[in-house]
Amino acid sequence: MHQISPALLTLDHIGVLLADHSHVQLSEASVRRIRLCREYLDKKISDSDDLFYGINTGFGSLCDIRISDADIEQLQYNLVVSHASGTGDPVPPEVVRIMLLLKIQSLSYGHSAVREELVQRLIDFYNAGVLPVVFELGSLGASGDLAPLAHMSLPLIGLGEVWYEGRRQRADIVLKMKGWAPLRFKAKEALALLNGTQFSAAYAVWCMLESRRLAHIADFNAATGYDAFNCRLSPLDPNIHRVRPHAGQVATAEKLRNLLNNSAIAAAHKVSVQDPYAFRCVPQVHGASRDALAHVEAMLTTEINAVTDNPNIFPEQDLIVSGGNFHAQPLALPLDYMAIALAELGSISERRVYQLISGQRGLPAFLTDNPGLHSGMMIAQYTAAAIVNQNKTLCTPASVDSIVSCNGQEDHVSMAANAATKARRVVLNLERLLAIEWMVTMQALDFRRPLLSSPAIEKAHTDYRAVVPRLAEDRVLSDDIEKTIVFLKNFAG
Repeated sequence: MHQISPALLTLDHIGVLLADHSHVQLSEASVRRIRLCREYLDKKISDSDDLFYGINTGFGSLCDIRISDADIEQLQYNLVVSHASGTGDPVPPEVVRIMLLLKIQSLSYGHSAVREELVQRLIDFYNAGVLPVVFELGSLGASGDLAPLAHMSLPLIGLGEVWYEGRRQRADIVLKMKGWAPLRFKAKEALALLNGTQFSAAYAVWCMLESRRLAHIADFNAATGYDAFNCRLSPLDPNIHRVRPHAGQVATAEKLRNLLNNSAIAAAHKVSVQDPYAFRCVPQVHGASRDALAHVEAMLTTEINAVTDNPNIFPEQDLIVSGGNFHAQPLALPLDYMAIALAELGSISERRVYQLISGQRGLPAFLTDNPGLHSGMMIAQYTAAAIVNQNKTLCTPASVDSIVSCNGQEDHVSMAANAATKARRVVLNLERLLAIEWMVTMQALDFRRPLLSSPAIEKAHTDYRAVVPRLAEDRVLSDDIEKTIVFLKNFAG
């Protein structure tokens, strides 16, 4: 059972929670903070005639219109239903699960003035696997991810749909099944739910967790490719990297040296004086992506531990402060950066594939025993090239655009949500590219026999061949690609 508390929430922790399907609960410290903040707001509303944005006023450019006390609950209801204007493909349930977790974390700090009951219902949804149906399109990443978070909030009041027990169902029906009465939002509560960056941040968390796995596979592919293409190890020499000590570069070179340790192929005589950049510059290229991802992770860790709704409430200072913590620019830029960093791992992967099938270094053209009669791995490289091209289009930054909305009140927006959804597509494409490279390098390695690679690489080769046999004659390669993707999801070598 994970305690939701003011303590730092890390990507490692989230990864464990998601993998173990652990339940969460509020810590005593969080309960105290939530209760104190709610009690403060209720007293403030009852004792003051002041205008407080979104609490007793309209929203956006309607912020100067006072709402009567009698209409405050209706105001919150209207906010959710009017802002649930998303469209497009449904957000994957695994991303929605992260959205719920991040929203719970943000509300737990006691600066949002929601009731404990509301946070507990979000926890109930998370623990029971009741995941709201949310749509990808609709957020500008301005006043937070308004439309997606509205769809996340609809089931709390018995509207919308949820994913539950493997299928999409009406929220009101699932609430009855669980014995949960629909909530009625009090002052500020719907606004606290809709303001925030949890849609964009959830995608970023998912992408970062996958990126860690895929970056490891990219390094493993490159190490295997060194032997498959009969490369020199001199580009991995620690002296080179000592004089250009970027952290990612140094770490990548060390990792490849370790993976190739005790390789008979690596120790064999080399004819070529230098190798193509796709092999020789792996520490520099992979290392730069590694450093970029480290920067993104640092930015993201701050964001997932932040309060991102508006206004923010500080009971100890007797303050209700309207600001801009919902603006998702701190996510938009890193998400675009992440997409570029990951696309580069895919781009250099495709180049290694191209070199391996080109009939060089004693390898047959297209890695087939009988070129001409058989096409071997020829079209696998076409597929990789097509995916790389799509990734290049997806790397056009979303964050450089801004479209004025809300009658000019929201005159600069981040577009973080679009940066987030396209980053996920780059991640999925990178997974496919690395699967193709894995398939090709393992086939090339077969042609180096009787020489063997390192123990680590040979074990991976043996395990893989139990799933995907050597390509002796032409067959449907898309089947092999899909099997390779599944194999790599469980690869930890």
